[in-house]
Amino acid sequence: MSGVALVTGGSGGIAPAVAEQLIGAGWQVVLTARRAGPLEAVAARIGAEALTSDATDPATIAALVATIVARHGRIDLLVNAAASSTPIGGAIETVDVAALIADLDVKVGGYLRYLQAVVAVMRRQGGGRIVNIGGLTGRSSDTLSGLRNAAVSHFTKTLSDQLAPEGITVNAVHPGIVASPHLTELFAEMAHERDTEPAVIEAEFLGRIPTRRLIDPREIGRLVLVLAGETGQSITGESIALDGGYSRGVYL
Repeated sequence: MSGVALVTGGSGGIAPAVAEQLIGAGWQVVLTARRAGPLEAVAARIGAEALTSDATDPATIAALVATIVARHGRIDLLVNAAASSTPIGGAIETVDVAALIADLDVKVGGYLRYLQAVVAVMRRQGGGRIVNIGGLTGRSSDTLSGLRNAAVSHFTKTLSDQLAPEGITVNAVHPGIVASPHLTELFAEMAHERDTEPAVIEAEFLGRIPTRRLIDPREIGRLVLVLAGETGQSITGESIALDGGYSRGVYL
């Protein structure tokens, strides 16, 4: 199965790797993000179409969706991946509540805004697939901003009930510790704080992962392909961890 896919958060993070896997499988991919320069650079590198939009601005999202429909006639897959990469937490006395709410507005509010615009298209065409990229912090107490990922799981399940009768599936993917430039920077910062080497920090992280390996971002794209394909037509409302066994909770 292939078609037209819209991938948000397209200027960095996981989104480009997901888009590459979709393109390799024959999908027409539109990447969107707020900043035109970085977005266009990524799109040119992987062979995607680039259209800007702002996750906090419904008017730009409506214009984006209208442009895609005008050019391609439909939207078969929405991959929501736009989010801040800066965790917000610490002692409750010092938590920046305004920053936390702004973070929620980008990821939770943004995902819902893109959903509102795209679902209207999917309803008219008789179906579609939605994949929301969450995160494992929603399953732990590591950082307060993990509540955004708990919210992603919740509205994924809620909307799956609403939309499944119309042929629209909604699922969430929660990546584990993903190999990325951001992670490399994090290992370097932690090593500096502890006066050790980044390789030592990485080894400690790997020791907590049963498979003893970091997640390749392309794996997330391959899982999205499963959910977007024929195999995924009866999978909806699920929150799937792709983490090498890192999250050890039992969910029944």
